[in-house]
Amino acid sequence: MSLLVDIKKDFGRFRLDAAFETDSGSVMGLLGASGCGKSVTLKCVAGIERPDEGRIVLDGRVLFDSAKRIDLTPQQRRVGYLFQNYALFPNMTLAQNIAVGVRDRAKRKETVARLVKAFYLEGSEGKYPRQLSGGQQQRTALARILASEPEALLLDEPFSALDSYLKWQVELELAELLDTFPGPVLFVTHDRDEVHRLCGRVCVLDSGRAQEVRSVEELFSAPRTLSACLLSGCKNITRARRVSGSRIEALDWGAELEVALPLPEGLEFAGIRSHFLRPADSPGPNRIPCRVERVVTEAFSTVVMLSTPGGGEGYSRLRMELPHEQWSRLNSPETLYAELMPGDILPLTRE
Repeated sequence: MSLLVDIKKDFGRFRLDAAFETDSGSVMGLLGASGCGKSVTLKCVAGIERPDEGRIVLDGRVLFDSAKRIDLTPQQRRVGYLFQNYALFPNMTLAQNIAVGVRDRAKRKETVARLVKAFYLEGSEGKYPRQLSGGQQQRTALARILASEPEALLLDEPFSALDSYLKWQVELELAELLDTFPGPVLFVTHDRDEVHRLCGRVCVLDSGRAQEVRSVEELFSAPRTLSACLLSGCKNITRARRVSGSRIEALDWGAELEVALPLPEGLEFAGIRSHFLRPADSPGPNRIPCRVERVVTEAFSTVVMLSTPGGGEGYSRLRMELPHEQWSRLNSPETLYAELMPGDILPLTRE
């Protein structure tokens, strides 16, 4: 079973241009900053929003086709949509909320009982949403969705309203449930860690435009664009230009660097993750002379902010993250060399 999305919609402030395909057995993340079009894309798939043009096809069944004037209602699409706030009915009990999703009235009682057991909600059937924990609310919302026997699941930032500890618990529960769902799953988030833990493939959305679908491993090991690199958590970015062969000039860092990854056509930027920077006490290949500007002690690491020969603000600074013990051994130097291994440098295009 596959889900094909190829749609466009003009919102005035930005234009949504989303094209991707995902299959059963894998959760695909839609990763992007706030306002980039992630949730709108889900609403178009669910039939809540109508694209201006394009096609949406689920397992060979056309949900939307502007050219053929096909636009199925949300009920006809058989797609389960988990809203950010779960959208439980506050005046209904847990069991009643689940029952709303059951299509066959004759099987309503049996289906509710089966889902209550499957989602570990026994004993809470008579409780109202306000009496449930965050995890129970999410499981109830998912049970209601699955009661309608959807062919695809759409999850819209399902952890956004949870504190960090509860989020971790609920995330584990959701991961177990997704492992058993037979259809395609789209997971919207702005959190790179959620993508890394829950998704097999990812599509980055930048200002309404969907980029190439890639494996999660590829996104983190070799992002191709500036926006993908930033969304994957990279803190160190410089404008860059090709010098020769595999050598680049890091314009904002004031240095020339050897790069192991192939340099793309249209190279404009380069990046390196904070934990890949290494402190050194002498000059050498791929080493940048730096001045220590600020040291921040975090819970499990020390963050060292460095000024580079590029000068100025913004991209010219480097963020180095080290274990506490390693920084302590350096005896708080005022200057050091930041070493960038060629295999850790990420060459990037603008889009």
